[in-house]
Amino acid sequence: MRPLIIGLTGGIGSGKSTVGALFRERGVPVLDTDQVARDLVRPGCRALQRIVEEFGPGLLDCDGGLDRAALRRLVFADPVRRRTLEAILHPLIGARVGEWVSRVSASYCVLLVPLLLESGWADKVDRIVVVDMPETLQIRRTMERDGLTADDVEAIMRAQVSREQRLGRAHDVITNDRDMSHLRDQVERLHRAYLDLGARRHHTTASQE
Repeated sequence: MRPLIIGLTGGIGSGKSTVGALFRERGVPVLDTDQVARDLVRPGCRALQRIVEEFGPGLLDCDGGLDRAALRRLVFADPVRRRTLEAILHPLIGARVGEWVSRVSASYCVLLVPLLLESGWADKVDRIVVVDMPETLQIRRTMERDGLTADDVEAIMRAQVSREQRLGRAHDVITNDRDMSHLRDQVERLHRAYLDLGARRHHTTASQE
């Protein structure tokens, strides 16, 4: 039986990876679709060849790998190119995710999908949990982490759904504006709730069979 699938998302710099790691600490299977995408575009992979064919060899670094920063600047500045990139990667990512979920034996699992709402993944998960923080803090943390300017971060944020839209689609919200202890407490609370939901889902399905 398929496990309960939790879609974990949030804006850039919101702390999604940190939250994903906290779920992993509790033994929860977590798959980061960004990591899946990175695996798909390793040197020699067909997806990387298709990206180069579409966008040109200027997106390769000196080692023949994908310059992700250059690609990000290119597609965020051009919605048509972003959709072209999605058409190359999303079916491949979806196939990898499906294979992974089919092997999960836990009652629930977490898919970390940065652009869950923007890329149509909302209908592939059972619940959406959003990592949220005030936008001023989000901008400052992203600048510190990635060495970007405020204008750079704001441009990326404009290409994503708004904070209000994201919160409007959330089943659960994790607020990441305090310390790690506060974050850990919220993850623990949701972990217990998801274990219960997963167990009830399994019981209901078994009864129907």
